[in-house]
Amino acid sequence: MFVVVLTYTAPLDEIDQAMPDHVEWLSKQYDDGHFLASGRQNPRIGGVIITRPMDRANLDAILAADPFAIKGLASYEIIEFSPTRTAPELGLVNEILDNS
Repeated sequence: MFVVVLTYTAPLDEIDQAMPDHVEWLSKQYDDGHFLASGRQNPRIGGVIITRPMDRANLDAILAADPFAIKGLASYEIIEFSPTRTAPELGLVNEILDNS
């Protein structure tokens, strides 16, 4: 699994203009089963994405297609981790981990 930390590299007005395309891209990643959670950082300096387990090359290709990446509006820090425990409320994540 990966945690992806996006940091905006452009003013918020440029981020806001690209946001509809970014949200559409996010929706596609959820539809394709790649992402488990995503949202804004507080304060609003970027975002965070939690992915399903996948190959790093696949993740790199997915992130390269993000409109924020294409337009040079964000940088990406990618943290790979192997969860060994989750809360019972995260049953779906537990199931994914058992099958990976």
